[in-house]
Formats: sequence, structure tokens, C-alpha cells
Amino acid sequence: MSDAAPFWKTKTLAAMSRAEWESLCDGCGRCCLHKLRDAETDELAWTEVACRLLDTHSCQCSDYDHRKAFVPDCVKLTARKVAAIDWLPPSCAYRLVAEGRDLYWWHPLVSGRADTVHEAGVSVRDRVMTERKAGPLEGHVVRWPGLLPKTARPKRG
Repeated sequence: MSDAAPFWKTKTLAAMSRAEWESLCDGCGRCCLHKLRDAETDELAWTEVACRLLDTHSCQCSDYDHRKAFVPDCVKLTARKVAAIDWLPPSCAYRLVAEGRDLYWWHPLVSGRADTVHEAGVSVRDRVMTERKAGPLEGHVVRWPGLLPKTARPKRG
């Protein structure tokens, strides 16, 4: 049994292998929600409307490898972009690692199970609609994607 610290505690985002980088995604789907930015105040507003490629139950992109061909403004995260983006949810592992913080108990790398992100109420599973059904985004502004659910907070030991 190894006592070595997990890679996300010892490596910067820029130093991670592609496999390590990809495994940091918890599969919550929050980053795939449309956001609105006020042109005058620069204020960010989350919506309950998902990218058309997001499977709203599995919370996975239906064509991850080719998503830029279908959604040209889809942001491909990099270590540099993570540092500059203000719309990553507070639970996002990329954001947490960039800020020197640990992953939450429900993250699949910690729990060992992909479903804990859904069980903790962090994912968008069955809570959002696709852009094809939504109509104008302004009618779908919500706060919850930018907040950490109480059920997802650290467990008291």
C-alpha cells in the first residue's frame, strides 16, 4: 500500500498528464450550462440551460472529442484558462486545484465512484434543459449552479 499523496495534491495543473487532467473532471456538467454576462456591469448569471451536446442525465458530452466542430465557442480548459476564468463552479476540481485546495469527498477520484457527484447533489442531472427546448436564455436564470450544495460540503468526522 502506497502512502504517496494523490497527484492533484502534488502536481500543478500544468504538470499533469492528459489522463490525470481528464480525470479531474467530476462529471457534474455545471460548466456546460449557458451563462449570461451583463455588458455594463460584467455580472455573471447562470442559467438552467445546457449545451445541446450535454446528456442531461449522464452529465457527459455526447461528442466530447468533436465538440468544437458543433459548438465553436465551447471552452477547452487549460491550466492558463482555469486561472483566468471566473465562471467555473465553486466545486470544480480544476478551480480547487488551481487555488491549492483539496477535492471534496464526493469527487470520483476521492470516493472511487462516479455516482457520488450525483448523490451529493452537485451535478446537473435531470435539473436542466437543453438549449433546443429552452427559448430565450434570459427566462432561465438561476443561482444554484454557482453555489455549493449543502449536501456536498465536507463531511464532519
